[in-house]
Amino acid sequence: MIDRPSAEELLFLPLGGAGEIGMNLNLYGHAGKWLMVDLGITFGNESTPGIDVIMPDPGFIAERREHLAGLVLTHAHEDHIGAVPYLWPRLRCPIYATPFTASVLRRKLVEAGLHLEAEITEVPMSGRFSVGPFEIELITLTHSIPEPNAVVVRTPLGTVLHTGDWKLDPEPLVGPNADEDALRRLGEEGVLAMVGDSTNAMVEGESGSESEVRDSLMELVGRFENRVAVACFASNVARLKTLAHVAAAHGRHLALVGRSFWHVSQAARENGYLADLPEFVTEHDVGYLPRNAVLMACTGSQGEPRSALARIARGEHPNVVLEKGDAVIFSSRVIPGNERTIGQLQNDLVRLGVEIVTDREYFVHVSGHPARDELAAMYRWIRPKIAIPVHGELRHLVEHAEFARSLQVSESVVALNGSVVRLAPGPAEIVGEVPAGRLGLDGKALVPLSGGVLRSRHRTLRNGSAVATLVVDGEGRLVAEPQLAAQGLLDPEADRSAYDETVAAIRAALEDLPATARLDDAAVKEAARLAVRRTLQAIRGKKPVTEIHLVRI
Repeated sequence: MIDRPSAEELLFLPLGGAGEIGMNLNLYGHAGKWLMVDLGITFGNESTPGIDVIMPDPGFIAERREHLAGLVLTHAHEDHIGAVPYLWPRLRCPIYATPFTASVLRRKLVEAGLHLEAEITEVPMSGRFSVGPFEIELITLTHSIPEPNAVVVRTPLGTVLHTGDWKLDPEPLVGPNADEDALRRLGEEGVLAMVGDSTNAMVEGESGSESEVRDSLMELVGRFENRVAVACFASNVARLKTLAHVAAAHGRHLALVGRSFWHVSQAARENGYLADLPEFVTEHDVGYLPRNAVLMACTGSQGEPRSALARIARGEHPNVVLEKGDAVIFSSRVIPGNERTIGQLQNDLVRLGVEIVTDREYFVHVSGHPARDELAAMYRWIRPKIAIPVHGELRHLVEHAEFARSLQVSESVVALNGSVVRLAPGPAEIVGEVPAGRLGLDGKALVPLSGGVLRSRHRTLRNGSAVATLVVDGEGRLVAEPQLAAQGLLDPEADRSAYDETVAAIRAALEDLPATARLDDAAVKEAARLAVRRTLQAIRGKKPVTEIHLVRI
């Protein structure tokens, strides 16, 4: 296993975000130190019951944290900074971020009680600084959030461009355009490797501009007479600014519904991005406005059950309602894996008589990631020797690698989480593997998704659970009727005969035990456990997770 990289090598090691979209964690190794770029999360779904937040397992680098020089954050999206409040206590390294990203992260650290411990070094846009043996330069790009940065990592063995999330938007509405001059200069200087966004590597053309979305939403909202809610990503400050302009043009007030919108808008105002807009209406005041005088920005574009829009659709929101004749615009893309929850949300809205508009019916969203024409432009400017696709599922990474080769990039490596890639010296290649798992936030605890807790939970969901309580005397004879609970299997009233049959099987199993075995608690419990599982399998065709409580008096 790789421990400390030598001064004669430059390594790249993804622990998250390579082979998936979300929970990015990237490591660069050189001269005895590791540099971390981004530390993000993804979200749970029906395959992770009870788990809402998922993040990379940082075990490899946490065990070597004395060699971790620092964490550089490319931008403030959850899949790039969301794990910091959960995992920083295991790393305790310096954090570097531009002002807007720092503002968003500080709010998270306050909530986690870490704001006095985890110090953030603010770096100006286009800033240069050192992190251990790595010389860092930030290059401004455009994305669906303010201050997206490519990270230039310079070492004596070569320069790497880590693009982060990006696109080429000629009219981004918030923040400057991508710094094409800096990218061209970097290409002239010479770049060993580009580690790049693969999300839209299979999409032809260009991603589109935020200014085009503004024009389209301006026309669309004008069609509606009653309340209009727009579901979008809270981090998209440009979209929020667009909604403010659209609301004003149609005599409406823009209300923010969802805590994430307020956090992001406050961070944006602190850094001058929404300074020209009036204050937004709170969700508490929405009900006092006429239906034709309100435009609401709501969290919940991905159908998250606890989001503002989902609670409104279920009639559970304390302040906001949607009624027949109102409209909801989904101004966002569907993240793969969220189709089911979004479908449920939209069905709930339809039951209310709400009109729904998505990107299938109208132009209401542009991606924040580069399509193939933008990727081609970046490769023309940078001209790297090596392409390392990241931020994508395996199919995206393979397509990106093939596309890079078609653009005369001499080497490309498809590396998944845990793959150690040697960038220099010699040809780029995977030279080792390290453990790379996932952690889930289970209530207040972080648990391995591959661990026993989640395996048991899945078994319980599929097969139910059974608990039997036995009271026996010193010789192992029952002194009371066994008590049985079969959650998810038997209804206490409707399945009385099945209960009686299972209890009878427990009694018979204990009676069949030799006298010496009845003195052994483990033997008694195992006999009862097998009796419960076999009987319930015969009755229901299920093998439940079974536990026996034994009381000996």
